[in-house]
Amino acid sequence: MRKIDTLKKNYEFKNVLDRGKFYRGKYITVYCTKNKKQKNVIGIAIGKKIGKATKRNRLKRLIRESYRLQKKELEQGYNLVFLWNKNQVKDRKCQEVQADMRQVFQKAGIIK
Repeated sequence: MRKIDTLKKNYEFKNVLDRGKFYRGKYITVYCTKNKKQKNVIGIAIGKKIGKATKRNRLKRLIRESYRLQKKELEQGYNLVFLWNKNQVKDRKCQEVQADMRQVFQKAGIIK
């Protein structure tokens, strides 16, 4: 199984958050910028106000899995940072997050 390319450094996140356009969904917000690579690179940021580590890690897994299921349909060459909306703290199912992510990608215009 291939690993998803991720943003790791703080300056990479700041670059996307400062220069990127953002698109808000019901559960997630996505910041997008173009990169010079032929693949998408993602980053996931969930604040401590959302909950303890187990809840934050579960939300990261949900976002990662929802992205993995849709990445074949996306245009390549973007840096994407996913943020979880603070007011949607309840446990969500993968299908709900995936549907919300699809709507956000359609708003952003990066679905093929």
